[in-house]
Amino acid sequence: MADLHGLAQALKQLDDQLVNCMRCGMCQAVCPVFAQTGRETDVTRGKLALLEGLADELLKDPDAVNDTLNRCLMCGTCQANCPSGVKVLDIFFQARAILTGYYGLSPVKKAIFRGMLANPRLFNALSFIGARFQFLFTKKADELLGSSCARFQAPLIADRHFNTLAATSLHARTGSLNTPAGTSGLRAAFFPGCVVDKMYPSVGLAVIKALNHHGVGVYLPANQACCGIPVLSSGDRQGFNRLVEQNVKLFADADCTALVTPCASCTATIKELWPEFYDGSADIGAELRRLAEKTMDISEFLVDRCGVAVFEPVPGASVTYHDPCHLKNSLGITRQPRQLLESAGAHLQEMEDAGTCCGCGGTFNIYHYETSKKIGSHKADCIVASGASTVTTSCPACMMQITDLLSRRQSGIGVRHVVEVYADRL
Repeated sequence: MADLHGLAQALKQLDDQLVNCMRCGMCQAVCPVFAQTGRETDVTRGKLALLEGLADELLKDPDAVNDTLNRCLMCGTCQANCPSGVKVLDIFFQARAILTGYYGLSPVKKAIFRGMLANPRLFNALSFIGARFQFLFTKKADELLGSSCARFQAPLIADRHFNTLAATSLHARTGSLNTPAGTSGLRAAFFPGCVVDKMYPSVGLAVIKALNHHGVGVYLPANQACCGIPVLSSGDRQGFNRLVEQNVKLFADADCTALVTPCASCTATIKELWPEFYDGSADIGAELRRLAEKTMDISEFLVDRCGVAVFEPVPGASVTYHDPCHLKNSLGITRQPRQLLESAGAHLQEMEDAGTCCGCGGTFNIYHYETSKKIGSHKADCIVASGASTVTTSCPACMMQITDLLSRRQSGIGVRHVVEVYADRL
């Protein structure tokens, strides 16, 4: 794409979707970013108006439109609350792809997306090396949360508190698995996702323990690639297609009842974004749609398909639950994680605004960390006010963000995945 006119013509293909926005402003009331900045261009209505203006060549500043478009968590709250049913996320994904086509992918993103994420063996090897030498650059921050911070001043890390790479990843602990259906007659393909595999292997082990307990066979193939959400969010459709093809090839012959994942973002991506945005070879289309239909969040699978065990309440143990945006807004799953916690005997103490975004937003947290912290500050307030000793969620990315929020406060509140709490009682 060579010039502004070419960019405008490409954006014209979004006209049919852009016209559905009635400019009512309902998105103002729910947008986490607008709540912090108060800028019209940060709310969905404003972003859509900018895209429309660029497509009509009324605006001549694609840099500003691109910057504004990327100042979005992609949490889907506006879409879930839009009275006109505007498919905001679809528009933003398509617009980002068009703008990335105009600007080109940065060398750093190209190296990460097409060099590392698309090569699981290389990704695993780099993670293995990183896990052994990360102590040189980090120091412990909070013992309860297992968080660390930068040992030296580092602009990209800033004052973040984070969980480091696990000493031993999930794939290194378990290897590949391919066990037959047990007493349940069910067999589940298991997609842990990158963050669970490399940072939270305890979550992956909890999933396997729960599946084994319920007599569910497990299919866990080696060398799984990233689900593609960070790549698609950056507008790299070519890289996204490649990741989808790699994963579909691994799971094509799984012969499983369901494909389960403990990552809300991976669940929503495989279930909704793979069939909608993959535009590569038509040969895998049917298999891709079949996998998408079978994909389930782990708590949804355990509650709705396995029938969870019910344990006696644990005295004094109180937990609260944070709804990940990809699970609540995209898939409408809110009941099953709570039921899983209650079946484990945990006293569920609901927090205020459990369904509001924690401020992570994937790469939004990297490029707009100060805004991300401000959004997350309200979430941390709600967690502390709940009085719970542990906050749980169903997304490892949310776990990272909440750990940062609570560790910097030294709150004394733990952070866990719901399936870990359930597996503790098995």
